[in-house]
Amino acid sequence: MNADQRIVVGVDGSVFSTKALRLAGRMARSLDAPLEVVTCLGTSDLFLASHLPEESTPTTTQLEETAKRLVDESLERAFGGDVPAGLTRTVKFGPPAKVLVEESRDAQLLVVGRRGRGGFLAQIMGSVSGACAAHAHCPVLVVGDDEEKRQAAE
Repeated sequence: MNADQRIVVGVDGSVFSTKALRLAGRMARSLDAPLEVVTCLGTSDLFLASHLPEESTPTTTQLEETAKRLVDESLERAFGGDVPAGLTRTVKFGPPAKVLVEESRDAQLLVVGRRGRGGFLAQIMGSVSGACAAHAHCPVLVVGDDEEKRQAAE
């Protein structure tokens, strides 16, 4: 299978990225494509640092281990014990939007959640998903949360 047939999904551990992961898994199964889960560590990743003990200053290794744990938790939420065959996990260092756009160069599809950790709730789309939609080198699927639809209908 060609590398450019892979589906890349950005995961930050949020509910939005779990929904994106679940949908990316269904797409990968339907298209018989490899699924690559990409987690990004920026230079000031406060979300990951917030999952470490308060008295510690996070090292790169600690941040990477925390990112892997958050991905594992997202995989469990998204798939339970039925993780798609051929799924790979990658932790990349750099700004998430830039990393995901670069990863899209040799992918058939990039899947991201509409909003992740942080940002303003009134935004329709987060900065990372917006940048991916505007600059990716392949089609981008931006996944929202069903809860938003229910709240908007009320």
